Amino acid sequence: MNRKSIKIILKKSGIGRKSDQKRTLLGLGLTKVGRIRELDDTPSIRGMVNKVKHLVEII
Repeated sequence: MNRKSIKIILKKSGIGRKSDQKRTLLGLGLTKVGRIRELDDTPSIRGMVNKVKHLVEII
């Protein structure tokens, strides 16, 4: 069974951002600029990405 997944890269740092945005980045596993994570494409992950869309890029 193939699961859909999305690749996310952290483009901008979480330094100086609101604490909820920092926690969202940690929840996505993005701790350093340039780090790429491949995650399941679920509504909850999409919501987290949408919350920090100005810091990440979907590739």
